[in-house]
Amino acid sequence: MTLQIGDPAPDFTLPDENGQPVTLSSLKGQRVVIYFYPKDATPGCTKEACNFRDRWGDLQKHNIKVLGVSKDNAASHTRFIAKQELPFTLLTDEEPCAVASSYESYGLKKFMGREYMGMMRHTFVVDAEGKLELIYRKVKADSMADQVLNDLSLS
Repeated sequence: MTLQIGDPAPDFTLPDENGQPVTLSSLKGQRVVIYFYPKDATPGCTKEACNFRDRWGDLQKHNIKVLGVSKDNAASHTRFIAKQELPFTLLTDEEPCAVASSYESYGLKKFMGREYMGMMRHTFVVDAEGKLELIYRKVKADSMADQVLNDLSLS
């Protein structure tokens, strides 16, 4: 069953870069951008994270929380945050990536003729009531934050 705009966002609790649990339902009352990405410090993932960083002032002005989710561990997230000066939270969804799977963002990928299970680059906007407001299954890494702000008429 494919997630649709208006559906309740699947709730989750995942550890952040400091090992502290973050629960989606505890963030009700504000918009939350959840973006799933394959790996810290890779070219596309760095572009995407930096676009969210560069639009951070606009996101904060509208009380929008940003959560990046990958399979990487806390140490990897901490290095990535420090190197790129990221002002938002990165969460770890360890294999078998139950949270990403609940968002249909983990599955079979193909690269150079090889098939493997991996994290897909998808972005979701959850409204203040906890429902899916926007869903992006085709993401342009270097302009995802711009697109979210534009689509919410906040840019």
